[in-house]
Amino acid sequence: MDSSFRRAPIAVALDAPDLGTLRSWARATAPWVSTMKVGLEVFCRDGAAAVQAARNGAMEAGGTDIFLDLKLHDIPATVAGAARAVADLEPTYLTVHASGGADMVHAAAQALPETKIVAVTILTSLDDAALHAIGMSGPSLDAVVRLAKLSVAAGARAIVCSPLEVSAVRSVVPPDIVLITPGVRPAGAQMQDQKRVATPASALADGSDLLVIGRPITAAEDPARAAQTIAESIRP
Repeated sequence: MDSSFRRAPIAVALDAPDLGTLRSWARATAPWVSTMKVGLEVFCRDGAAAVQAARNGAMEAGGTDIFLDLKLHDIPATVAGAARAVADLEPTYLTVHASGGADMVHAAAQALPETKIVAVTILTSLDDAALHAIGMSGPSLDAVVRLAKLSVAAGARAIVCSPLEVSAVRSVVPPDIVLITPGVRPAGAQMQDQKRVATPASALADGSDLLVIGRPITAAEDPARAAQTIAESIRP
């Protein structure tokens, strides 16, 4: 790898079937990406060991940020307690659902001040019809912007939104707020269960700071090569 290469703003979603695979994916992709994301399924199965496996796997490349994607959603006191429970893992990012309300987001931010609390606005698996079905005022663009503003005012330091809303969110939040976009697919990749998607280059151009990419990397025959290809495609 070119020593001048700056690792791409990509969070690899390590939705692995076991800890060995998770560690292998982290080791393979860490030279090319900035962040390892440990999600709900893996954390429920393996707990703190999943975070340690991601961290250890990335260590050979000098380490990466850790994105603990638990999407906490409960009453404020419970969310605060859950945030404190993972403090020893020292995640760079921890997600909560913005729809839990301002008090809940604030409780998480107060409980874990050294971590960037990330407010998840509207899941990228939902479209306007799905929002209508659950009684949430839309369209999705309006709902995302509304939840982003509420969450930042409550202390969130990062926002998750789809690539289709990132430009609108960037225009209404301070520049130091990290915008994280799932639903990112290289040109030609399958959408799978994502409905509001864009390519890596277009998401970054619209204002995203960190791209969440899972299966296009981890399901590839060579995850390291897949990560390298995407990273180089968005190199300045």
